[in-house]
Amino acid sequence: MKNSRILVVDDNESVLSALELLLQPLCRELVTSNTPNRIPTLLRSHFDVVLLDMNFSAGINTGNEGLYWLKRILEFDPNISVIMITAYGDVELAVKAVKEGAVDFVLKPWENSKLLATISAAIQLRNSKKEIISLKEKEQNIKSAVNKQSSIIGESPKFKEVLEIVRKVAKTDANVLITGENGTGKEVIAKELHQQSLRSNELMISVDMGSLSETLFESELFGHVKGSFTDAKEDRAGKFEIAKGSSLFLDEIANLSLPLQAKLLAALQNREIVRVGSNKKIPIDIRLICATNANLPELVKNGQFREDLFYRINTIQIEIPPLRERVSDIPLLADFFLNLYRNKYKKENLIISADAKEKMSRYTWPGNVRELQHTIEKAVILSDSNLLDADDFFFDKKYEESEKMFGTLEEMEKAMIEKSLKLQEGNLSAVAAQLGITRQTLYNKLKKYNL
Repeated sequence: MKNSRILVVDDNESVLSALELLLQPLCRELVTSNTPNRIPTLLRSHFDVVLLDMNFSAGINTGNEGLYWLKRILEFDPNISVIMITAYGDVELAVKAVKEGAVDFVLKPWENSKLLATISAAIQLRNSKKEIISLKEKEQNIKSAVNKQSSIIGESPKFKEVLEIVRKVAKTDANVLITGENGTGKEVIAKELHQQSLRSNELMISVDMGSLSETLFESELFGHVKGSFTDAKEDRAGKFEIAKGSSLFLDEIANLSLPLQAKLLAALQNREIVRVGSNKKIPIDIRLICATNANLPELVKNGQFREDLFYRINTIQIEIPPLRERVSDIPLLADFFLNLYRNKYKKENLIISADAKEKMSRYTWPGNVRELQHTIEKAVILSDSNLLDADDFFFDKKYEESEKMFGTLEEMEKAMIEKSLKLQEGNLSAVAAQLGITRQTLYNKLKKYNL
């Protein structure tokens, strides 16, 4: 109570004097008024609690004046705690005031201890409301920031096919399985699915299944109740509950053991979970997105992954192509990561040379987009000038395509066409333009070299 600001409005001067003596030493600021007409002006000072008399006009005890000013106060600040004061012990009137938004009421004459307890509870309620508002604002800011962020970079035909599937699937609640090599950006696609979905107002909840031990699996996904095991010191909601109304992303789904697969399948089939140590069934409302770099059909064939779970999570499958199959996206991604890290490391004038981008395009990127990201960050950190040239990037030679000379002109021509086809990802108009020949000439050469 010591940090609170309290306003008392009552036409009885003796009441104001008594409350001044009682409350002045206990709160940060106490303001009193013998007329409600000053309330609009006084409220600009932002009080935590208002003690408000129900009657002000002589001979009138209907309480309508108090109800009127209660409404005005709550219109100004819906979260302020208003305690009604009445001298007539009219419980029905006091209950009506509480229904209209007052937090409590006191009867004249009051007991000091009960009055202080009522005011203390009202202050706690006010603080709780302020905290809830603050948390909601933070949550909304986080959601807005997450929804504004997008790492979807790519214009290659294969990547556009992925984005088109995302567009078609996002608005549904169909379970989606995202597959692809390590580092291809499976979580990025999962986030894009969520952001385009009808659940995008909530935060997507992610779980790395590969990091969950057998003992933590149920607690992490389904939650637990206090005392259900040694470290369960309080009730805790699992990820399925936290993701209510949102999307639940289960990464590295293939890492689950068969017993854990069975538990996950049961939750998905029944659309309900039970916390560890409880018997209460809790319905779930999630959109499931899973990801893996493993060959699940092969694992099913070998008995390492449940076939029924595979079909449960695989209503729609999205295969993300490796970076070596979307070569035209490499310069775009390189510029994206360059911009990210030159801002982070305060090297705003840094650029990547055309030779460096050409060198990147010849590299097959076994670590895919993640490797490209780390490569750019490393080059930015170590850079001594404003230009990142080809010599600033070092790759494993076995993954780098050679630019060796061929024995004949025909071999060189064939190699150039093959390389251009790869760079332009089969776009014949772009290949012809790059090589400086007509489409018909290109068709003839493709036929000649059986390409």
